[in-house]
Amino acid sequence: MNICVFLSAADLDDRYTTPAREFAELLGKGGHTLVWGGSESGLMKVVADGVRHTGGRLVGVSVDFLSHVAREDADEMVVAKDLAERKALLLAKSDAVVIMVGGTGTLDEATEILELKKHGKHDKPVVLLNTAGFYDGLKAQFRRMEEEGFLPLPLTELVFFAEDGISALAYLEESAGIQ
Repeated sequence: MNICVFLSAADLDDRYTTPAREFAELLGKGGHTLVWGGSESGLMKVVADGVRHTGGRLVGVSVDFLSHVAREDADEMVVAKDLAERKALLLAKSDAVVIMVGGTGTLDEATEILELKKHGKHDKPVVLLNTAGFYDGLKAQFRRMEEEGFLPLPLTELVFFAEDGISALAYLEESAGIQ
């Protein structure tokens, strides 16, 4: 599978980098391709290194103003003209989406992907990887949206909340019919 991962390019501590590296190694060992923002910094680098180290492919989608930090040894690297084109390319090149820890950029990507899914613009499985409880607040907010009628479909059809990389990948592989 081509698995898009939205995540931070920031340098983070072990409570985030260790689970990210473990998830990346699962992707690579599983023969999956990482589709990601293409950056050679922070958590993006940690995940790309983990996938590369275990034999997975790397497909990056950078953006012109960040191309100076794009990973040079990616199997494929596309440079988008802006963030909107970048998000569209990341989605187009993937079979599934995983949202890992991140800041406003990651949150923007997550909400756009979920909004597109809500409106039937894609049917790819989406996992929100809740490392160290990072997305507990967002999970509660989504549940409130569902309970109060803001979501036109059940939350379970929109996104799967995984507490670890093993359950995230298991969900994606099951969704794709991979045993």
